[in-house]
Amino acid sequence: MFSFWERESFFHSPDVIVLGSGIVGLNAAIHLKQISPSLRVSVAERGFLPYGASTRNAGFACFGSASELIADLDMQSEDTVVQLIEKRWNGLQRLRRLIGDDNLRYEPLGGYEIFTPSDQSTFERCLDKLTYLNNIAGSVTGKQNVFSIKDDDISRLGFRGVSHMLLNNQEGQLDTGAMMQALLARAQQAGVEVYTGVTVTEVLHEEDGIVLLTQNGFRLPCRQLLVATNGFAKSLYPELAVEPARAQVLITHPIPGLKLRGSFHYDEGYYYFRNVGDRILFGGGRNLDFDGEQTTSMQLTETIQHRLEQLLQELICPYTETTIDMRWSGIMGMGTTKTAILERINPRTVCAVRMGGMGVAIGGLIGEEAAELILKGL
Repeated sequence: MFSFWERESFFHSPDVIVLGSGIVGLNAAIHLKQISPSLRVSVAERGFLPYGASTRNAGFACFGSASELIADLDMQSEDTVVQLIEKRWNGLQRLRRLIGDDNLRYEPLGGYEIFTPSDQSTFERCLDKLTYLNNIAGSVTGKQNVFSIKDDDISRLGFRGVSHMLLNNQEGQLDTGAMMQALLARAQQAGVEVYTGVTVTEVLHEEDGIVLLTQNGFRLPCRQLLVATNGFAKSLYPELAVEPARAQVLITHPIPGLKLRGSFHYDEGYYYFRNVGDRILFGGGRNLDFDGEQTTSMQLTETIQHRLEQLLQELICPYTETTIDMRWSGIMGMGTTKTAILERINPRTVCAVRMGGMGVAIGGLIGEEAAELILKGL
């Protein structure tokens, strides 16, 4: 239980508690304080860092590769897909305005999609729809010829076994750690109280508000609750249509003379890689074991790590020896649709989860919209 001093100084009757200090949670907290500075807003984070996906992603500032958008169009209406692109594009522009490109270490190096000979039919389908995709992307971004063929760059980048390549020239990459540091600083400057190491085990809905029970026995009361824990949300609300999806990643030691620059998708986006300076960051492989990767465990698996190393050496960097510096994983929130869950699930609780692997692009906007829902309930 709290001491008197702790009760009076920390978590003292906050108006809003935000669960999760990731992109969504921090943006929501910042927006709440901007709109209503007198609100007492606390953020509760289970890890000592935003431990789900926000500090563990690849730092892609992307809104959709050609094959991904075509797959989306197969399952959803054009209006729905355009809305998804708009939300991602507008979210990225908002993030850049809020934090600034220098603080994000943003690099507009483009987003590429690579195709091997076994992907020929997928590439031809993308090619057939290139004008159509450019019309859609142009209507959102205001730019012409967003997608283009870049086969001439394949040999320059040092790939082997890549037959075709498409470029999305409006995509870029950023430093995930710098982004989250900037968001944390902005939240604290706004007067948001951020507490780490807070694992909530149960949510009690009482007559005069909500009480959060923590793993170490604390009771945290508030008037309104925002759940922004993405892939971890089902531990508190099992009825939510969001499933965890682990993403495994590795990064090499610096590679002298590395030619690769930009962010890249392969195999319908199940693999993704980019340069981080003169290193290669490479992640993915969830399609090798969908069931096994539907987990909140941060453990790595030999099968996926071996496949990442194999593709790194054989496909991406075949002519240079590479050594692995670090490996890690993150937990995304996925579902049968790529639309985020943003809704009031009871009179005192708003849920903002299921970013679908696009948290960098849409997290800021979803956070703002979640804050607006919270304000309506106060």
